Amino acid sequence: GAGRGKMAAGAAADAQARFGHSVKGLLTEKVTSCGTDVIALTKQVLKGSRSAELLGQAARNMVMQEDAILHSEDSLRKMAIITTHLQYQQEAIQKNVEQSSNLQDQLNHLLK
Repeated sequence: GAGRGKMAAGAAADAQARFGHSVKGLLTEKVTSCGTDVIALTKQVLKGSRSAELLGQAARNMVMQEDAILHSEDSLRKMAIITTHLQYQQEAIQKNVEQSSNLQDQLNHLLK
């Protein structure tokens, strides 16, 4: 009966070794997949922070653009006012020219 006991013990040890091996294999697999997940998560977080950075940059650019547009509007308004003033001055000059040519005519008549 001793031989059979030895064989049973040997088989049990073998089964235990196989079980240990498969557990080790499963653990390795789990650790690897966990590592892969951590890498994927890290990439996602980095991508998220990059997106936030880009959004912030876009917002800053928009504010700058808005300022530029407001500044341009202001400049256009001032230019419109200046144009109106110049038109008035041109009209005044034209009237003066007409009056002076009338005076010239009158003087010519007087001097004849």
